[in-house]
Amino acid sequence: MTRALLAANVLVFVLQALAPQALVGRFALWPLGPNFEIWQPVTYAFLQGGFGHLFFNMFGVWMFGSELERLWGPRRFFVLYLTSVLAAAVTQLLANFVSGDQAPTVGASGGLFGLLLAFAVMFPRRKLMLLFPPIPMPAWLFVSLYGILELVLGLAGPRSGIAHLAHVGGMIGGLIALLAWRQRGTSGRQAG
Repeated sequence: MTRALLAANVLVFVLQALAPQALVGRFALWPLGPNFEIWQPVTYAFLQGGFGHLFFNMFGVWMFGSELERLWGPRRFFVLYLTSVLAAAVTQLLANFVSGDQAPTVGASGGLFGLLLAFAVMFPRRKLMLLFPPIPMPAWLFVSLYGILELVLGLAGPRSGIAHLAHVGGMIGGLIALLAWRQRGTSGRQAG
C-alpha cells in the first residue's frame, strides 16, 4: 500500500505538470462554496505544490508508512492514512471558514501527519534525527514538539501558504483511528 500511494502521487504529479489548472481547479480542496466538490476531501491529497512538496511528503510516507504497514498490514495502514487525510480536510475547511481564506489546499501532508502520530504511539522510544540541527530524540518527543509547532503556526493565521491546521487535523485523524482500534481491542502490538 505504501508503494501504491507513492506511485499514485508521482503519477498525479506528472499529470498535474501537464495540466495544472485543470487538476487543481477540479481536485484541490477548495473552501466551501462554488468551487467545492464532494470528492475533494480525498483528491487534494494526491496533488502537490511542487517537486519539493512531493519529495518531502513521499519521503515521509515511505519512512513512516512502510514501518506501520509492516506492523498492521496494508488494509489497516490505508484506513489510518485515509482517516488522517479526511480529518485534515475537515480541519482545513473549518480553518478556511473561520479565516475567510479562499485558497485551495493540496498535498499529502495531512495523511503524513497521521502516520507521524501513529509512528510515535507505536514506536515511542525509536530515535528520530532532526536535520537542522542534527539532534536525536525519541519519536514521542519529536512528534509532540512538531504537533505543538504546527498548532501555534496554524493559529497564527494562513499567511505562510502552508496549511498548518490541516497537519494538526491529520494528527487528530490518526489519533481517532488508533483510539477506535484500541476500543475494539485491535490496535496491534506496541514496540519501542
